[in-house]
Amino acid sequence: MNVTGKALWYIETHLYGELSLEAISAAVYVSRFHLSRAFPAATGISLAAYVRGRRLSEAAKALVAGAPDILDVALSTGYGSHEAFTRAFRQLFGLAPEQLRAKAHLKDLKLWEPMRMNNPTITPIAAPRIIKSNPQLIFGLSQRYACDKIAGIPAQWNRFVPFLDQIPGQVGNTTYGVICKPDEAGGFDYICAVEVLEFPAHPEQFTRLQLPSRTYAVFEHRDHISSLRATMDYVWNEGMANSGYRAIAAPALEVYGAKFNPRTGLGGLEIWVPVSVGPEHASLP
Repeated sequence: MNVTGKALWYIETHLYGELSLEAISAAVYVSRFHLSRAFPAATGISLAAYVRGRRLSEAAKALVAGAPDILDVALSTGYGSHEAFTRAFRQLFGLAPEQLRAKAHLKDLKLWEPMRMNNPTITPIAAPRIIKSNPQLIFGLSQRYACDKIAGIPAQWNRFVPFLDQIPGQVGNTTYGVICKPDEAGGFDYICAVEVLEFPAHPEQFTRLQLPSRTYAVFEHRDHISSLRATMDYVWNEGMANSGYRAIAAPALEVYGAKFNPRTGLGGLEIWVPVSVGPEHASLP
């Protein structure tokens, strides 16, 4: 069972217990950062959103069954007050808990049922090679995304491409997709970028990011760019878990070299996952 499959099993068997990112990541033996990347890569939603949806769906079933005390239902689903529970319930389902209990049925209510992971069609990729990078200055166009709203990334690249070869001090022709600043809701910053010798003054709105020398597990994506999500799924849910290395909370990179053709989407790319090194590299933080 892969990382997300283990996390789903843990959630369902501890639905009314401690389900923080820390608790779940410890239970499946990966870092918090690793789990926060693996879960949306496999499911398209954040772990926090899934836990919230599952708990509120079970609360809805309890209310329709006639639960007499809404505060008890709120507390059992992890909310500290009637008000917080009502706010979350209304946001997810479009009505208050009292209204659903009065209706006494679940018709037209979109419940979050338990998710099962079964990905036999995902093709394994080669084990990663381990490299140590030189320090880099990364300069490019940044945008923030929710984990289920990543369809805008190709358009972001289209906005960035006209700047290529026009940036003073650009190093080579390699371009980078930098994934950084993840949050527990699954959001992250994505930077379309190049390496530079020093940060230019313009365009002023571009992001400037210093990357220190760091060790990476490097996976190869050899297929069309449209299948990158499947590769990301494998990297975070199986490839990293099988590598023996622990992903750390630092920017991950998509590295597009000279062979990649942005017009056809062919030529392949590399996925660089930052990892810890040394005798402790397989241990949890």
